[in-house]
Amino acid sequence: MNDNMDLFGAIDAGGTTFKCAVVNACGDILERQRIPTTTPAETIQACATFFSGFSQAQAKGLSSVGIAAFGPLDIDPKSADHGTILKTTKPGWSMTPVKQAFSKALGLPVYIDTDVNGALRAELFSGAAKGCRSAAYMTVGTGIGAGIFVNRGFSGAPSHPEFGHVCVKRHPADQSFEGLCKFHGDCLEGLASAAAFEARYGDPKQLPADHIGWQIEAFYLAQACINLHLSMRLERIILGGGLMQAEHLISLVRSQFLTLNGDYLSIDDAAATRLITLPGHGHDAGLMGAARLAMLGADLEW
Repeated sequence: MNDNMDLFGAIDAGGTTFKCAVVNACGDILERQRIPTTTPAETIQACATFFSGFSQAQAKGLSSVGIAAFGPLDIDPKSADHGTILKTTKPGWSMTPVKQAFSKALGLPVYIDTDVNGALRAELFSGAAKGCRSAAYMTVGTGIGAGIFVNRGFSGAPSHPEFGHVCVKRHPADQSFEGLCKFHGDCLEGLASAAAFEARYGDPKQLPADHIGWQIEAFYLAQACINLHLSMRLERIILGGGLMQAEHLISLVRSQFLTLNGDYLSIDDAAATRLITLPGHGHDAGLMGAARLAMLGADLEW
């Protein structure tokens, strides 16, 4: 380790797992740990212990910490609740002041954004959206969310989109499932999140690629993609999150997207493959986005 190089903490704060890492100024991950998302106090303390332990072992402190967190999240720097998770579907986490709690636990500057904005920030800087003037990152995990970058800024500022809760058309073979969203039932998240998928079909890792569940999932995700693209004509739509680890799913989404397009826009197979893609940073997109937040500090303008 270069003793003269600044070190940064990065946290990809998910509804199931908090991924923590120490990253140097070159973006190299020096050490990492996955911490189950339990209660706020327990989870935050476990993360703080990880970072403190690294600093003590290396006799070198961190410069700052970046957090890419699940939401809804107050990301307005002028708000008294900046960095607070608002009314969420995750039990026990509503109104948790995440930024304040980590700053107090670590005694360091903490910078925070949504998980999807963070991942998209990393993809724009050095991933699948590098060089793009517009892009979206949609995560399909415990919940569903999307970060959107257009006109040199993140959509929704000083708040953020709640794209996981948009309405979608039901698949003909999926009429009886009520949906898991406790607020809307069968919104996009209620029907297509990893939790909703598992509630109907069980462990996705055990499901064959030709199971009808994958076609149904792709149908909902393709609706999300076509709505994003028709409304904003994005250069890139990146699909991340745990459920996208199923290698065959991305091609099903592209196929359904082309069907839904109905030859309205001039998009062929090759164009759909360029448009709808997986993260360049893979499973580390959120972590690298959090690291980018820590490095940029308060200067978060693009």
